Amino acid sequence: MRIRTISLSSAALAAALVLAGCSDPGSGSGSTADNSPSAQISSTTFNDADADFAMGMAAHHEQAIEMSDMLLAKDGVDRQVVALAQKIKEAQGPGIETMNSWLEAWGVESDMQMDHRMMSGEDMGKLDAASGADASSLFLEQMIEHHRGAVTMAEAEIDQGNNADALALAQKIIDDQNAEIQKMQDLLETL
Repeated sequence: MRIRTISLSSAALAAALVLAGCSDPGSGSGSTADNSPSAQISSTTFNDADADFAMGMAAHHEQAIEMSDMLLAKDGVDRQVVALAQKIKEAQGPGIETMNSWLEAWGVESDMQMDHRMMSGEDMGKLDAASGADASSLFLEQMIEHHRGAVTMAEAEIDQGNNADALALAQKIIDDQNAEIQKMQDLLETL
């Protein structure tokens, strides 16, 4: 396994970016942290697992935005599900920027690993075709599965990763996604 060292500055800012970019969408807390890809990262090391995690999770977040956009374009969807989809969409964008900034700083070319997109084309087609209450339930069911995939990816990062910021993000993803899975399961029972 190869380990690379990069020199940049400001570890505190990097940690703030990570935590702000992938905060729990249900928390309602805002952040004034600089989420721009130009924000700098501390002198740190990373390995292949860290790079794979950043690439894979960025692709995973992209699909969550795509799923949320599909739902938000529909009429007759439960208002709580609409609010959840909007929060998920808002939380994923800054996380993608943070992970892409890491990859750029590390000199790793991102290929947005499509194998980390948890929903198949068929699944996405079903969500796209669903309407109203069916779309609400299907979105929750699919997003629960999607979040479980993120937890699995984050657990692999904790087991194999080396970069402190990526490891901190992985733990945050595990905590936040598990909490949100429970919220979605509870919401699913009310529909």
